[in-house]
Amino acid sequence: MSSPTAYVTSQPGAPKRLLMSALGLALLPVAAQANSGADSTPNSDDQKPKATKLESVKVQATTVNSTSPKFTASLLDTPRAVTVIPQQILQETGSISLADALRTVPGITFGAGEGGNPNGDRPFIRGFDSQSSIFIDGVRSSGSQSREIFDIEQVEVIKGPSSAYTGRGSVGGSINLVTKAPTTENALSGSLGLGTADYQRATVDWNQLIGSDSAFRLNVLGHRNDIADRGGPNSRRWGIAPSMTFGLHADTSVTLSYYHLQSDDQPDSGIPYNNPNNYPQGSGKPIHVPHDTYYGLYSRDFQKQRNDVGTVLVKHNFGSGWLLRNTTMYGRSTNDYIWTQPDDSQGNFIVNGGIWRRNNNRVSNTTNMTNQTDLTGEFQTGSIKHTLAVGIEISNEKTHRDGYRIGNLNACTRGSGASSGYWCAPVINPNPNDPWNGPVVRLLNYTRITTDTRSAWAFDTMEFNEQWSLNLGTRFDSFQTKSRASTGVIKNHSNFWNYQSGLVYKPAENGSIYLSYGTSSNPPGVDAGDGADGIALTNNDLKPENSRNIELGSKWDLFDKHLSLTAAVFRTEKTNARVNTGGRGSPQINAGKQRVDGFELGLSGDITERWNVFGGYTYLKSKLIKPAPGDLASKNKQFPNTPENSFTLWTSYAITPQLTVGGGAYAMSKVYGNTQNTKWVPGYTRFDAMASYAVNSQLTLQLNVQNLTNKYYFDKAYAAHYASVAAGRSAILNFNYKF
Repeated sequence: MSSPTAYVTSQPGAPKRLLMSALGLALLPVAAQANSGADSTPNSDDQKPKATKLESVKVQATTVNSTSPKFTASLLDTPRAVTVIPQQILQETGSISLADALRTVPGITFGAGEGGNPNGDRPFIRGFDSQSSIFIDGVRSSGSQSREIFDIEQVEVIKGPSSAYTGRGSVGGSINLVTKAPTTENALSGSLGLGTADYQRATVDWNQLIGSDSAFRLNVLGHRNDIADRGGPNSRRWGIAPSMTFGLHADTSVTLSYYHLQSDDQPDSGIPYNNPNNYPQGSGKPIHVPHDTYYGLYSRDFQKQRNDVGTVLVKHNFGSGWLLRNTTMYGRSTNDYIWTQPDDSQGNFIVNGGIWRRNNNRVSNTTNMTNQTDLTGEFQTGSIKHTLAVGIEISNEKTHRDGYRIGNLNACTRGSGASSGYWCAPVINPNPNDPWNGPVVRLLNYTRITTDTRSAWAFDTMEFNEQWSLNLGTRFDSFQTKSRASTGVIKNHSNFWNYQSGLVYKPAENGSIYLSYGTSSNPPGVDAGDGADGIALTNNDLKPENSRNIELGSKWDLFDKHLSLTAAVFRTEKTNARVNTGGRGSPQINAGKQRVDGFELGLSGDITERWNVFGGYTYLKSKLIKPAPGDLASKNKQFPNTPENSFTLWTSYAITPQLTVGGGAYAMSKVYGNTQNTKWVPGYTRFDAMASYAVNSQLTLQLNVQNLTNKYYFDKAYAAHYASVAAGRSAILNFNYKF
């Protein structure tokens, strides 16, 4: 038997040792550099602001490229919608998580979790769940988790069905996180951030040459904050990410890297909808309560995560444009939580002024061992130039999943507070300090899922002349997943091919127009046991869902390649979606059809030497053409988690060589939580602001005010009971330094 208090170290007033230890570790390289005196003391000239220091306080944005070896052309000439979020935008916007980073990209929303759908990052791209399509340096990131970006150089988003690039899933697209790697110059930088809502954050990024051909890099994080204006939820985490490269200038190089992130959070409980179970009178939007209303329990709720990733990357340059890469990655993630979901299914008590504190819980442990080999190069066949990428991948993913037994339910029909054993709380002014005396016992009833994948791919960009090129790609996957539980063994084995093709016309050197076609395959058990799309008795014998994307777009690099403009119109269809034949838990069949028609605009880079912009607009017209048999209420309805309109814009301007100001606007129209479109959250517009001042060549102060107007809005809509509330206004002052 376990005591709940053994897990909850993030209660108000809890010791701050974890954060302080991480902050101390983060500042060790600074102390070492200062004590040595080597190249760390600026001369008198360096301490004076200079007009030539403009580049240190403005975003030096130029058009960027993807790091994926599968892209056989520059982004300008790649027939696919791809958005790259560079490091400068991550820093200026004050992003500290993957969710923060993806907020800057229109067309992406986040779904809410619970018990079956794990509580963690669950992005939706162009209307489709992409929780299982997140990658680190091109290798699949398995396991439910909430991702940090302290070790991230840039974030790459491929949009539309793209299994030819990334394998299973990828119906709406995929996300690749590019980590920071050792470089050829000594550098030491970091940041110390303090702000409202008990915000404290310290990071260090240290790159050190060792000899003439090797380098070491270390990134360290210590972080804590309360969620602004939410009355209880908070985050506590620390991380460390060392890496070492041997052979920086040699034909053969080896990079060893390790990543560790550990978190201890008080999770948010959200707000219930106003049309609870069997009470159709409400409109379906969340109930109206104060922004800081929190239904969780400090004495019961917690979320602990631990993520470890070790990677060995070997590169060999054969010359004449041919490069061989081999990546071996081992990852392990754990997600352990109990958190309160404000439910409405116990006697409709919400109608009478009460909330059932339903517990959602999970204990999952996922490991992933992957070996991936890529060969890229160029060759000629007559007058046609070929840029080739071929590769193979072997991976094994294992998930052990368990849960907790949390006392005995005391129905809300008995009232709230002590009379209900604190299972139930008043709708207005719930007390998160209510005691919890019920048992918290591990079930020790494991479900064990093993997933094996064997893949091979080939891509070729054929340049016929300076104006015309053709991109062709294909991938084969052999996917096998098996689930073992006390109820028996179920498995699925699927072999599938996927394709990517695109014709590119260049009316000018700095522009392209393309027409592309791509597919994706989504087999049962795509989540490898720790996500929202698992294998079950209801679907284990089904074929993969098939999707296709037709896209017409154009890309232009302007102002000497300092500003990138993109536009695309597209149709994405899933033709054999899995649907239930009856109620929940009934057998599924491949009979559904879903469609998204849309267009998007994007811009990124410098308009002038001082003025930088990043953002775009996405329109999505989603439709459930063929829902589950008998589900007439969902026919032709809008996809869950899919806004028709979404807009983002971040811009900054260097007023003087020392002073830069910036701001952001993020707007989204109504989002539904369920397929019947009866649960929904209103659209919103949020504003952010930033100002930075370069004190000298080493120190810059940066002030971010997020959610400037303290907008009360919802950023996740769950299918049944509740919606997640976004944080209120917060102000953060960062001391950014470099030596």
